[in-house]
Amino acid sequence: MSQAGRTQVAVGDTAECSRTIGEHDVYAYAGLTGDFNPVHIDELAAGRSRFGTRVAHGMLAAGLFSAILGTKLPGPGTIYLGQELRFVAPVRFGDTVTARVEVLEVRADKPIAVLRTWAVNQKGETVIEGKATVLLPD
Repeated sequence: MSQAGRTQVAVGDTAECSRTIGEHDVYAYAGLTGDFNPVHIDELAAGRSRFGTRVAHGMLAAGLFSAILGTKLPGPGTIYLGQELRFVAPVRFGDTVTARVEVLEVRADKPIAVLRTWAVNQKGETVIEGKATVLLPD
């Protein structure tokens, strides 16, 4: 919704999306980015890592925040200005990740909002924490 040409968001507004991360997702992400780190794609090498198995790229899971911001809250036309991220726990193949955003601040002087971003797995364990700053759509 918009008023005076500006999308309206309010402190406390929330949105979320979920995705089960599979092998295809990880290989597609590796192909798109060129990140073929063995911890993501080589079961033998990953088995010797601190995780004991392959894990998804952190940025693959963090990409869900972009999906929410660009399609749900604030919605189409939103432009990322910045994103702080902290990867708290690994995302394993088969994990269902639910990413969430919550509006923390809407600037009065500019069409800018700050949102808390966080993601949890199917066990409710936090896997990513962060904060996004976005330019609100017209």
